[in-house]
This record gives sequence, C-alpha cells and structure tokens, in this order.
Amino acid sequence: MKVTFKIWRQENSESKGAFKTYETEGISEEMSFLEALDHLNETLVLKNEKVIAFEHDCREGICGQCGVFINGRAHGPHDNTTTCQLHMRSFKEGDTIVVEPFRAGAFPIIKDLVVDRSAFDRIIEHGGYITAKTGTAAEANSILIPKIVADSAMDSAMCIGCGACVATCKNASAALFTSAKINHLNQLPQGKPEEHQRTLDMVYQMDFENFGSCTFIGACEVECPAGISISNIAEMNARYFKAKLFS
Repeated sequence: MKVTFKIWRQENSESKGAFKTYETEGISEEMSFLEALDHLNETLVLKNEKVIAFEHDCREGICGQCGVFINGRAHGPHDNTTTCQLHMRSFKEGDTIVVEPFRAGAFPIIKDLVVDRSAFDRIIEHGGYITAKTGTAAEANSILIPKIVADSAMDSAMCIGCGACVATCKNASAALFTSAKINHLNQLPQGKPEEHQRTLDMVYQMDFENFGSCTFIGACEVECPAGISISNIAEMNARYFKAKLFS
C-alpha cells in the first residue's frame, strides 16, 4: 500500500528541526512499523538522501529503545504495544502517519527520532540495584518469597525504560519509571537492607535530572506499553516519607 510519512528531521539538539513529508509505496500490511521505516530509508539511500535516524534493538518489545510518537500517541494507536510491535495493518491505504521523537527537557534530541535517555541510566546508578558479593548466583529457593510479593515485584520489574511515561506526561515526570524501579527492589528481601537509602537517592536523582513533578493525572499509566500501574507512584511517595523519617 501507499502511505505518507510526515517525519520530524533534526540534525542535533542545537539545530532547528522540522517535519518532512515522504510519500512511500510498496508498504506491506505485514511489515512492522520499524520495517516500514527501514523500507523508507532504503528508498532514501537510492536517492542519495540522508536516512532517518531512529532507535531499535531487540524489535521484540523488550528493550524499550524504539519509542516514538505516532499520530500524537506514544508507541502508536494500540494499548500495551511498543513501536516495534506495531504493524502496518493498523493503518490504511493513503494514510498520513506523523512520526516525531519523545519530547522532554531531560530527553534532548540526538538526531531525528533519537533522544538521549541516559538520565534514566543515572537514576538507576543511584540505587537501582542491591549490594551483594560477586560470585556464583544463590540457589533460587534459598530465600523464600510469598507469591503475592513476588508477583507485585514482577509487575514493577516489567518496566522497560522506554520513556513513554515521561513523553506523555504534561509535566515530563519520571515518577512512574522511578517508582517502578524502586518498588521492584524494595519489596524483595534482598532489597530491604537498603530500601530507605535507595528511595532517597533515586528520588533525589530524578529531581536533579530536571524531570517535572507528578500531578497524578494518570496519562503515564495509559501509555505505558508494559502496563505499569500508577499505584507505584503512590507507593514510592509513602516509602519516601518513611525514608525521610528514618533518615
């Protein structure tokens, strides 16, 4: 089928960007959205034009690298779906598809659709781990964990760090991401010894990275491809208050 891509082009964070229109033929409805962008880039190569820069890695909805806004919605028109899991059968012949990068002050544009999400990495560096001796992994059942706790921790651990929550939030808040990473570890026995310091450090780093404040609108939960619950933010706030008392 034939579709029209209207894609944001920007050389770097210092330059001025603009939308550029590409009429593209030969798109199969069985193609993934990223495969359609690959097809478009192949046509640009044949025309000796600059290809469109976009991020991807696993293309299986796991790595969180592929996030873009598609027709005004993070990752496209479907719930609980990453950009790489979106297929062209979600669009019709002759559609115009607007593609732009995730926009947030803490996510500067590197080029075209690629943004710098290393702020997330720095939040993780400030407590998103447990202190443990290196060596052979412990036997899986050496620490017994109630199923309800394990399930809740796993629900938080589902976060893939794509940044859709930040890009969707009107305040560009990273509260959903940070709370998921905090609650994942704080619920488990292995994470208990450092739970207060972890909460304080990761929240501090989140604020330091210039993310906005959470006003509990809930847009982040709606657009999260992993379905992370906004209740994580409430839990983080409670843990933060408790950590401040203990500190």
